[in-house]
Amino acid sequence: MPKYILAIDQGTTSCRAIVFDHEGNIISVAQEEFEQLFPQPGWVEHHAETIWETQLRVCSKALEENAIPASEIAAIGITNQRETTVVWNKITGKPLYPAIVWQDRRTAAFCDSLKKKNLAPVIQHKTGLVIDAYFSATKINWILDNVDGARELAAQGAICAGTIDCWLLWKLTEGRVFKTDVSNASRTMIYNIHDLAWDKELLSIFNIPELILPEVCSSSEVYGTTSFFGGPIKIAGIAGDQQSALFGQMCTQPGMVKNTYGTGCFMLMHTGKTPILSSNHLLTTIAWQINGETSYALEGSVFIAGAVVQWLRDSLGIIETSGAVEQLAQQADANDGVYFVPAFAGLGAPYWNQNARGTIVGLSRGTGAAHIARAAIESIAYQVSDVLTAMEKDAGINIAELRVDGGATVNDMLMQFQSNILNTKVTRPEITETTALGAAYLAGLATGFWANMDTIKNQWKINKTFLPDMTTKERDQLLNGWKIAIKATIEQTNGL
Repeated sequence: MPKYILAIDQGTTSCRAIVFDHEGNIISVAQEEFEQLFPQPGWVEHHAETIWETQLRVCSKALEENAIPASEIAAIGITNQRETTVVWNKITGKPLYPAIVWQDRRTAAFCDSLKKKNLAPVIQHKTGLVIDAYFSATKINWILDNVDGARELAAQGAICAGTIDCWLLWKLTEGRVFKTDVSNASRTMIYNIHDLAWDKELLSIFNIPELILPEVCSSSEVYGTTSFFGGPIKIAGIAGDQQSALFGQMCTQPGMVKNTYGTGCFMLMHTGKTPILSSNHLLTTIAWQINGETSYALEGSVFIAGAVVQWLRDSLGIIETSGAVEQLAQQADANDGVYFVPAFAGLGAPYWNQNARGTIVGLSRGTGAAHIARAAIESIAYQVSDVLTAMEKDAGINIAELRVDGGATVNDMLMQFQSNILNTKVTRPEITETTALGAAYLAGLATGFWANMDTIKNQWKINKTFLPDMTTKERDQLLNGWKIAIKATIEQTNGL
């Protein structure tokens, strides 16, 4: 009998592969960062071929680390950075253009033109999304309009357009399988989350032919097999990274909430079997589909979270490693009025200001690197607070617990400050790699590796709980300072 599940976790800045056993324990991990491309201000690209080559390499490393043969892998689950878009030639397999990353803002003007046509209500009703350059539809449109010959190839059905999961599945199956799952499809702005189909009206608005799009499947089923790892292995689970993390955190009942701290920050609340359209600038999205049953979620997206620490490391050079930020920040006893709004890719929920840019306010002659580091860490918690407040309004409930995961959760200073600012219990699980774990669970359920949901619910264990220990007065003062910083950021944007 197979002993393991291999999870592919393709992120914004790195590719990971994690092998899990039947108890949900991590057996081996391999990870590599890959190149980020910034060809123009506001543009962010990846080489899709580099992603594929890096992902293939880390999968092989994770298996080789413990000499695990293909015969001992029950299935592969894929989770991926969402919205990032690849368009490739169906015959040659070569991308027509670099992958346009979810953070990319080049289509902001096109989005503004759609808003002026009063298309926001129909797009929100059908997709649960706001009009923003974040999503895939405007990226596909841009490639078709700006790459020589792309429109002609599209008309012939000679190209494929998809998200990263779709690209990896196609490559793993050597071009035999062109599919995606409902959670990824729901992030494109052309998929109807009620009808569960590509929407013809939206395809017309974005001028995208349906024949270049993948077949949309459930999140837990056998899509095909791959033979890249020494023998045939089924590929049986796919979910966008945030939906996968929601599943990995076992937030399977309405009202349960998780927040993932990665390159960005993404809070999702399970809302049940019917979609709830937001009145507070959140997104309505498909969480997953299992055994023909579709679950929905409310989501708030923070574009820059862990990426602000990378910026301190790579651009400012005030830390040598990302892990050093906590020690530096602790050298400042308080923020001394310094606030950092890291709107490098615009502001996400609940502001949705795609033209905003990063701002640091409250600087004085006494401000040092420690204050900047502290403000950067605190900015993550403030942005999450904005999202949670909006989510409570939409759901009509006070959230009693926030389950957290992702790389930045190892930072106890951030987790405690998050609890303080939210005035809510923050729970970190034993396994914080819940994004990969969710993909593993989806693949394992489809292949009988795990019998049912109850089996895997029992595997979720708490590592540490953070409880608020801040006075109401201090919390209100800090949040007021944050609101002033946000206002300054938006006013600066309007003045440009």
